[in-house]
Amino acid sequence: MIASSLASGIEQLGDMIAEAAMIVPFTGAGISTETGIPDFRSPGGLWTRHRPIPFDEFVASQQARDEAWRRRFAMQSTFAAAKPGRGHRALAALYRAGKVPTVITQNIDNLHQDSGIAAEHVVELHGNTTYACCIGCGKRYELAWVKQLFDTDGRAPDCTVCDQPVKTATISFGQAMPETEMRRAAELARSCDLFLAIGSSLVVWPAAGFPIMARNSGARLVIINNDPTEQDDLADLVIRHDIGETLAPFVGN
Repeated sequence: MIASSLASGIEQLGDMIAEAAMIVPFTGAGISTETGIPDFRSPGGLWTRHRPIPFDEFVASQQARDEAWRRRFAMQSTFAAAKPGRGHRALAALYRAGKVPTVITQNIDNLHQDSGIAAEHVVELHGNTTYACCIGCGKRYELAWVKQLFDTDGRAPDCTVCDQPVKTATISFGQAMPETEMRRAAELARSCDLFLAIGSSLVVWPAAGFPIMARNSGARLVIINNDPTEQDDLADLVIRHDIGETLAPFVGN
């Protein structure tokens, strides 16, 4: 059911939240746009201006790795300036209240953690762009280390342990989805009684299957997104309004 107005949608959402014992939010890029982080897929977004670099190309080509890191550092000021928005803060309030045990996110911006949700309670399906990892041995590297070397000669560095490429800790096109995170997300979707799909276009699979999984397991499904999604017909409630404005009443003190 599509909410007839923002006020009606907020009221219905509030009732569902009050009645739920276990809420699982599933967030996409739309929850972060008010913080200044662009939706890469939208018109004018980064991917409409620059072709994404697939994982196999990153691995095979030093030139591709150099370009990937050049793009990442070009975005550094945007990511560094972003602070949790009203949507992030609302979910953090529900987390503190014991309603939300864990958040599933497609985002890579670390804003759920910055809002006060413990890192172990954020399931990052697409990784995290605020640090880097060796794709061979998994050693973690901070971005400042990568940037210092990159600024020296314009080359993406390799791991100091195994000489494999160092990459942001994100999942690229063609890269395998993280098994542990996918398994945790599936368990959460099957065990909740209210599933909130927030700011996701629900077109990226297999992640887009989690709202359906939750619905098929008996949970109520709410979709909050500015634009229609292919799963709107499955939802108990659809709120097509600004995410920050929709969730602002749930931010608390």
